[in-house]
Amino acid sequence: MEARRRLLAEAQWELIPLRNLAEQLPHLPPQSPVSVTASASKTLEDTLDLTAELCSLGHRPVPHIAARMVASRDHLEELLGRIESMGLSEIFLVGGDVTSPAGPFDSAVGLLEALREVTHSLIHIGVTSYPEGHALITDAVLHEALHVKQVLLAEAGIEGHASTQMCFHPKAIVEWLTAERDSGFSLPVHLGIPGSVDPSRLLRIGSRLGVGASLRYLRKNTGAVARLLRPGGYDPSGLVDKIAPHADRLDVAGLHVFTFNAIADTVAWRDAALAKNSSHRKRARGV
Repeated sequence: MEARRRLLAEAQWELIPLRNLAEQLPHLPPQSPVSVTASASKTLEDTLDLTAELCSLGHRPVPHIAARMVASRDHLEELLGRIESMGLSEIFLVGGDVTSPAGPFDSAVGLLEALREVTHSLIHIGVTSYPEGHALITDAVLHEALHVKQVLLAEAGIEGHASTQMCFHPKAIVEWLTAERDSGFSLPVHLGIPGSVDPSRLLRIGSRLGVGASLRYLRKNTGAVARLLRPGGYDPSGLVDKIAPHADRLDVAGLHVFTFNAIADTVAWRDAALAKNSSHRKRARGV
């Protein structure tokens, strides 16, 4: 139960820079860890604008930087300078979903290599991982890229973690992570899960901008779509319950919750799950 409580308590909320977010921001718990997406339908400057707003509200945002949306080495340095000016030292690095790179970086690996040659104040970088596969990239390529990212971070002296795609199948997650640990992958892992998502919101936002590999994955996995589109939304508690017993052994450090900007409902789900956890602990102690 302690691992389950830890995962829930340390959840990071992923937000999308859309206009519908303003009405939901007041529902974020104080000083929340927040992940700010980089969408192909927006710009990286939009991502950093929302990051700055979240800083002003007292939260702890981590901006996504999509390598394929960085137009040049100068653009990269501008982005890093703005991040530093906010007092931040962490980013989440993704390849990006644009069809053609805007500049010289066609992958997260390429941008990680470039970071060794520019001045920055980053001390932590999150990278992507795919326990349930990627719609466009083979498992072998994903495996190799993940280990290359780990090596590049170590060579740069930068701490890191891997955050997964939006996942649904606990058996696949445990088998994937066990195999990666056995092959030398040692970065902490944050498990990506959907929040308590209203079906109409999911379809509306997904059709407007997609959410990277996760939405491509959903298009190819109708069972996952069915789970998300249940009346009342998807409840991720079952997935968390099944992963929690493995969390310490496999170094699952936290949850990365895809809110689709449904902050109120998703935070309410998390708080109810924590309350349930507390109730179980009290019963176990005979209180």
